[in-house]
Amino acid sequence: MLRTILAVLAGLMVAVLTMLASEYISMSLFPPPPGTSLDTEADLARLIASAPTGKLLWVLFGWALAAFVGGWVASRISRRHRVAAAISVGVFIVAGVALNVSMLPHPLWMTVAGIALPIPAAWLATRIGPSQPPA
Repeated sequence: MLRTILAVLAGLMVAVLTMLASEYISMSLFPPPPGTSLDTEADLARLIASAPTGKLLWVLFGWALAAFVGGWVASRISRRHRVAAAISVGVFIVAGVALNVSMLPHPLWMTVAGIALPIPAAWLATRIGPSQPPA
């Protein structure tokens, strides 16, 4: 059980790093307008409201990719509870998305997809690669 808990923690760390990398790439692909301030939640809400669809899709992709990569790592480290470890990472990503969309308004389609995609993405990660990790 301890190994599974550590697997979930490792998967979460990798998921967070994946999301950070995705956000960094997003800022390069879709830079904010010149003079945009990101100091308050109101500034961030205005930025999201004016963001192009491509930027919003990229953020959604980052959430799903984080769940997939984090779930894959968790499933590879955990021996007995591979699927549960991966899905746990997906559940944490869903919780993060729910917190994010509760604090900052997002389009409805993005909220629905952001809550619907991470758990299946994490589960799908358990299907990739060998059925049992090396001992």
